Amino acid sequence: MLSKKTKYAFHALTYLGKHRDQKTVLIQDISEEYGISHKFLENILLELKKAGILGSKKGKGGGYYLIKAPKDVALSKVIRLLDGPIALLPCVSLNYYEPCVECKSEAACGLNKVMIQVRDEMLKVLENKTLADILDKE
Repeated sequence: MLSKKTKYAFHALTYLGKHRDQKTVLIQDISEEYGISHKFLENILLELKKAGILGSKKGKGGGYYLIKAPKDVALSKVIRLLDGPIALLPCVSLNYYEPCVECKSEAACGLNKVMIQVRDEMLKVLENKTLADILDKE
């Protein structure tokens, strides 16, 4: 399940994508639109900025804006940035691998094999879907 943080990030990115014609968007506008705490949203937007997805401008006319085109913002990147691994078990994670303590042998573990399939199918979707796909559905 996506965390609230990631869900709010997608809402903010969607809002910014819908308002690309504006130079910048105020945090307050996004916060009010989706009922997200201003401070919480500010932290999320800062993480997206550090990741090179958003830019910001200070002062009069300031706010946030998308640096990347919506088609270049993969859903998998946002999820990994804010939630960490996409895999459901650490022993099948591509980027955050850890062996399971209770497992004697990954090679003989049926759960491991099934979760690799689940991970691969999820990644097929999440790596090929972008912010543009969300905007197209709105």
